Amino acid sequence: MKIPEYVRFDAVGLAELVARGEVSPAELEAAAREAVQAVNPRINAVVETWPTDDEPGPDARPGPRRHPGSTPLAGVPFLIKDIGVAMAGRRTELGSRLAAGLVAGADSALMRRFRDAGLVTFGRTATPELAYSITTEPVLYGATRNPWSPELSAGGSSGGSAAAVAAGVVPIAHATDAAGSLRIPAACTGLFGLKPTRGRVSMGPDADETFSGLAVQGSVSRTVRDSAVLLDRMRGPEPGDPYFAQQPSRPYAEEVTRDPGPLRIGVLPQAWGGRRTTAPVADALARTVRLLEALGHRVEEVTVDLGVGWEEFVLATARLFTVHLAASVDAVAAAFGRPVDSSTLEPATLAGCQYGQQVSGARFVDALAVRNRVARSLARYFDAHDILLTPTLPELPMPLGTYAEGAAALDGLGWIDRLNDRSPFTMAFNVAGTPAMSVPVTADTATGLPIGMQFAAGYGLEGRLFRLAGQLEQASPWSDRTPVVWAGDHTGTVTPTE
Repeated sequence: MKIPEYVRFDAVGLAELVARGEVSPAELEAAAREAVQAVNPRINAVVETWPTDDEPGPDARPGPRRHPGSTPLAGVPFLIKDIGVAMAGRRTELGSRLAAGLVAGADSALMRRFRDAGLVTFGRTATPELAYSITTEPVLYGATRNPWSPELSAGGSSGGSAAAVAAGVVPIAHATDAAGSLRIPAACTGLFGLKPTRGRVSMGPDADETFSGLAVQGSVSRTVRDSAVLLDRMRGPEPGDPYFAQQPSRPYAEEVTRDPGPLRIGVLPQAWGGRRTTAPVADALARTVRLLEALGHRVEEVTVDLGVGWEEFVLATARLFTVHLAASVDAVAAAFGRPVDSSTLEPATLAGCQYGQQVSGARFVDALAVRNRVARSLARYFDAHDILLTPTLPELPMPLGTYAEGAAALDGLGWIDRLNDRSPFTMAFNVAGTPAMSVPVTADTATGLPIGMQFAAGYGLEGRLFRLAGQLEQASPWSDRTPVVWAGDHTGTVTPTE
């Protein structure tokens, strides 16, 4: 299969070709590997690939890729992020020198679901160190570059997955989101990315929740239906989960083609704190509002009570993140017998650990109380509105190196303040646990860079978001927009690897 043909299809489309016998999983895998070779030297999104014919480890078993058509994704090439999921016998290094060489002993629950979905996982993508940034520039593997403009950031912490999907390596990839970590890269690279409701996807078996429930599992994709179909395969509890979100009444895949009906959509042009929305993003927001109105939705500018002041919000998130960070670092350091210092950790991570070690139990409980107040306050907003629309980011993608400027002088609170300042719209929905998606509705008229719009809904209402996203995708298609670094420009022909 030639690369230009391979990149024309989304994941569901590729699986349909496999089911009809028009292409084999081996041919698709060969195409994906060729795409890695074609674009990865320019974007540094994929940090490792491996053979897929010898699935190692005690939990390994043949997957549905052997049975074309057995699932809507059977036979589709896939990449996992270098954190948040464990594949037996494969390295998961967390983007950090501290965890270099870490090999998973068994599949995590999510990895088993990826296997059961029939996905052909052949590598892992870059993440910032311990996913502790919203740009993907780890010391361990170097910076991931934005396929739309390689001197710019691809966002983070799922920047490697987003860059790989945007460049056409795979149609969909694994991502996580604790503060915007899949929505931010989706916005930077022109992809669709939906952060599910807290408790929608299990974090087991090694964790009951991550970052006190702020982190969730998800994906980034070029089409809405791919994300919906994969979330259908990911969702649902595992034995021992402390809580879980109620299962939807119908598959998310069906929601994408359903009419959302007229929705009450509030628009928040400026965030609760942090940076002001820049002119290019404000213009994109205005164009999105006009599109929504043309589709029959009732749109109005709103103010939204966060439940706490901005400084208190930033302080609480700093305490939640840094305490968990410190515990994770201590565990990894103990496992490898490595020091926790500048030889193993980057300045922002090391400062975060030191800050987290000083947070008392009482102050940590205070931070959990802030989480509760934010969740209750946003829930009241969704009593009166179906959707909240904001920009995903207040500005266009930043040049590489921007986030590192002066980072060595920041303490743990200062670093989290910087992340909230640069991405002031995203973290509130992690704190509240409600679903939110970044949709590449439009682009900057001057540069052509993609601009993501964030749509949030009440707890458990991913179906509403998928219906709206499907409507927007039909009204303002984005799949024909391709970046500067695009695997489809590679004209070589690949042959099966098996």
